[in-house]
Amino acid sequence: MAATHHQSSAALAARQRLADRLRELRLDAGLSGRDVAARTGWQPSKVSRLETGKTPPADADIRAWCAACEANELAPDLIAASRAAASMYMEWRRLQRAGLKNLQNSYVPAYARTKEFRVYSSTVVPGMLQTPDYALAMLRSVAAFHGGVDDVESAVQARTERSEMVRNSGSRIVVVLEESVLRHVLGGAEIMGAAQLGALLSAMSAPAVSLGIIPAGTLRQDLWTLETFTLLDAERVSVELLTAAVTVTAPSEIAQYRRAFAAMAEHAVYGAPARELIAGAIQSLSQLP
Repeated sequence: MAATHHQSSAALAARQRLADRLRELRLDAGLSGRDVAARTGWQPSKVSRLETGKTPPADADIRAWCAACEANELAPDLIAASRAAASMYMEWRRLQRAGLKNLQNSYVPAYARTKEFRVYSSTVVPGMLQTPDYALAMLRSVAAFHGGVDDVESAVQARTERSEMVRNSGSRIVVVLEESVLRHVLGGAEIMGAAQLGALLSAMSAPAVSLGIIPAGTLRQDLWTLETFTLLDAERVSVELLTAAVTVTAPSEIAQYRRAFAAMAEHAVYGAPARELIAGAIQSLSQLP
């Protein structure tokens, strides 16, 4: 299974298939790369990037390519394929241009129809278990890093409302955290400590919530620490990378994430042992200056 450098093999494969189709179209037209560059007014390097998949084409690029190859009738299908590939892999900067609030709200339709969430996190407390103060600290850091519209407070409100919707829907929430998540001081010891970690303790008492924690130092021979991901039923996987949100819908890839989650869940402790780990983290944070 790929680590955090991946863009989802399905997304990469879709982009590569499109690039291959552009190259085949050029060859079928009997054109060289320099011929296409001359007909479109591009640099030859752009032609190379497009047909090797290094640069995803814009709609206008596809229309120009098809025109150069005298195959305008193929442009609509190629544009549709390009958009489908792009929807699998969305850069955070691009997603955030309309604001973090809109980004939070974009998840609502999928979350509303999901009956079971399975979340693995090696980085932060999952959104549906975050306190508003923790969410505010996290989204502020996201906005500062990626830039974009400054609407953090309204984004926190949208995230809180979405989380309440999930908890009130009767959906099952199964979460597995690395113990390191409990020790990441996000927003300061007061926000992270008794407030956020205390909220985790409270969440554990909810019948629809299962929270497991993988103790630090756990010996693993199957899977290493993975990127944070959320399984939404058996329909899709949402993967959070540094630069992008990846949506996985290919059944074969979903099956891999399901197996990965099951493996991580086996390493986790639950109930009283998990509460002890959380209590220990709260105690450590309370001693910070």
